[in-house]
Parts: sequence; C-alpha cells; structure tokens
Amino acid sequence: MASPATGRPDRRAVLTRRIRLLVAATIAYNVVEAVVAITAGTLASSTALIGFGLDSVIEVSSAAAVAWQFSARDAAVRQDRERRALRIIAVSFFALAAYVSVDAVRSLLGAGEADPSIPGIVLAALSVLIMPFLSLTQRRTGRELSSASAVADSKQTLLCTYLSAALLAGLLANALLGWAWADPLVALLIAAVAVKEGREAWKGDACCAPGGIAAAVGADPDTDGDTCGCGPGCSCCGGD
Repeated sequence: MASPATGRPDRRAVLTRRIRLLVAATIAYNVVEAVVAITAGTLASSTALIGFGLDSVIEVSSAAAVAWQFSARDAAVRQDRERRALRIIAVSFFALAAYVSVDAVRSLLGAGEADPSIPGIVLAALSVLIMPFLSLTQRRTGRELSSASAVADSKQTLLCTYLSAALLAGLLANALLGWAWADPLVALLIAAVAVKEGREAWKGDACCAPGGIAAAVGADPDTDGDTCGCGPGCSCCGGD
C-alpha cells in the first residue's frame, strides 16, 4: 500500500531532501568519528577504538561506492559497478575483522594492554546519543517515502549505536575498574559484526543502495526503476 507521500510530489521532494541531509550528516559524523577513534586508539593502544574507527572508514567508503555506482546513467553499468563495489566492501570488512581479531587475541594473551582513553569515552558517549536520533529520523522519513532501503540504511545506523554502547562499556570498564581485558573483548565483538557485514556484502544481500545515497546522487525513479535504488532482481523495495 502506498504511503500518503507517494502521490504528493511536493511532500516527496521535501522527504528526499531530508534524507539527503540525513545521509550527509551521517557520513560527515562518521568521518570525524573515524579520525578521532583511530587517533585516540593508537595513542591508547586500544584495539577496540581502532577497530571502531576503521569500521567507520568502511561505512563511509561503502556510501562513496554506492554514490559511484549511481553516478552512471546506464543500468548495465550500474549493475556491473554494484558487483565490484560489493566485493571491495566485503573484502574491506574481512580485512578489518582479521586485523582486529589478531590484535585482540594478542592483547588477551598479554602482548599489551590498552590505556584508558578519555577522548575515546567522550566519542563513544556522543555516538550513543547522536546515532539513535539519526536512525529514528531516517527510518520515519523512509517509511513515509515508502523507501525500504532507506529504512534498511537506518538500521545500519542503529547498529552503529550498539557498537558505540559496547565500546563505551569497554572503555569505562578499563578506565574505572582497570579491566584492560574488556578492550580486546569489545574488539572481538566489532570483528564479529564486520564478518557479518562482509558476508552480506559478498552474497549481495546489500543489493539495494541506501535510499538517502540514491537520492543524494540524483537517482531518478523514472530511469532507475524505483525510488529506493533497487537493482534488477532485488526484492528489498517490496515492503516496509
């Protein structure tokens, strides 16, 4: 059943602009998040912080890859780019998981302990506060716009909230209780999430471009087949 916004071009235009802004804000925040997390993680020898920052880098790269995909006007070119982009994204997640896992295991075996990181704690706390707002706003907008992929993208943002909460718990446990082992445990959790995302990308489960990105690069529903950026054979736009 179509949403009320479907038959109202003016409302659809407003919602599309809103999603563009939300996606731009999410990407911008992820860039800052990555820089701060990797820097703070390196200074504190925190595998969890570094892994969190690298995950943010991959998420931004994923958005850039989708934007590159949709910059092509020809459907066949977009499909070919999609396959290559998904493979690159998947390999990036697998590499992140391998790096974080090895470093986390080394830390658990006594190769080194992470120091408390106040910047890391502040960053994780801010992410716990900001990401749910971005996710909720994008989900509501995506539902009104009848864009299943925008809703799916909002769930990815919500996943970042859970990772931020886990990171915050680990950093606080290290800083307040001296539980240095909490840092590599959180790092292993991040690695597990990276493997999951990598598998989904490799299998093509992410065949739908995030709705906000599709809108941001000017995807045209008249030429792209639908309003949420689904490629041929994808069923992600079939419902909410």
